[in-house]
Amino acid sequence: MFRIKMFISVSTFIILLIITSVIKNQTREIEKKIYKISETINIKEKDLSETQFDFAYLTSPSMIQQKIEYLDIQQYFPLEYSKIFLNIPNFLDIQNKFVIKNENEKKTQKK
Repeated sequence: MFRIKMFISVSTFIILLIITSVIKNQTREIEKKIYKISETINIKEKDLSETQFDFAYLTSPSMIQQKIEYLDIQQYFPLEYSKIFLNIPNFLDIQNKFVIKNENEKKTQKK
């Protein structure tokens, strides 16, 4: 009777000890992954803030004026709002409207 109780107690202790060690190793691996991901996020955030700073500096009116003077452009005309495209699909849609593909023209040009 004593041996059975002792065996059950020791086996339970060993099983719990093994389970604890496995869980601890898994959490350590997860913490390492979280650390790596947070480091990459910090690097990306730093890069984003530097890029925003560069954009704000380079697109300031005084910098644009200096670039125009450096290029010695006599007349500077701002771009019309209708010629500014917010994304590539809009540009491609308008470009496809103006470009008409005709296979007959290609054939005649080759001759």
